Amino acid sequence: MPVHPALIHITEQSHDVLIELIYATENNFTGQVIYDHPLCFLHPQAEAGLRRAALAARGFGLRLKILDAFRPQEAQEALWAVAPNPDYIADPAKGSNHTRGVAVDLTLVGADGQALDMGTPVDTMTVASHHFHAAHPAQIQVNRMLLLTVMLESGFVHHPHEWWHYQLPQAGQFALIDSHDFMTCLHAGSHAAAGSVAP
Repeated sequence: MPVHPALIHITEQSHDVLIELIYATENNFTGQVIYDHPLCFLHPQAEAGLRRAALAARGFGLRLKILDAFRPQEAQEALWAVAPNPDYIADPAKGSNHTRGVAVDLTLVGADGQALDMGTPVDTMTVASHHFHAAHPAQIQVNRMLLLTVMLESGFVHHPHEWWHYQLPQAGQFALIDSHDFMTCLHAGSHAAAGSVAP
C-alpha cells in the first residue's frame, strides 16, 4: 500500500517477490552496511511494473528476487566514495535513477529456491556483467534473456553494463527524492511492517 505519494513499500507478501537488499548487509562490493534498514520502496509507476514482472516470472515458474530498489542520496554518495566509476555507479552530483525510485536491481529464482546463474555476482564491475557478454556459456545467456524478457514486457528498460539493473524508460525525467521525503516513507514503512507481524 502507498506509504507516501512518491514511494510505495514493497514486501514479499504484498508483491509475491523475494527481497534481499544487498546494501542492508555487508554482502556487497563495499563490504559495508550502507542501509540501516531492510525496507524496500519504489515509485508508483515502477511498483506497477514490478507487479507485472512478478506475474510474468511466475509464468516461467520463477520468482523475482529484489536486491536493491530506492536508494537514498546519502547511500549513493557512500557507493560513489568507494567506486567512483560512472560506467557502473551514477555520480551522486547528477543523481541516480535509484534515488528517483524508478530503478530496481534484481534476479530470478527457481522453484528450488536457488538464484539462476547469471554469470557474475551483482555489482561485478567488469565486462562480464555486461548484458550480452558473449563469453558466457549458453545457459547463462538463456537465464539473462529470461530476466530481460520478463522486465521488458513489464515496461522496464535494461542497463547495458549491468544484467541486474532495470529502470523505467526516460528515468531522468523523474524527480530525485530527497532525504526528508524518504524518512517519511521509512517511518511509515517501519510501522506498516511491524503491524503486519502476527502476535
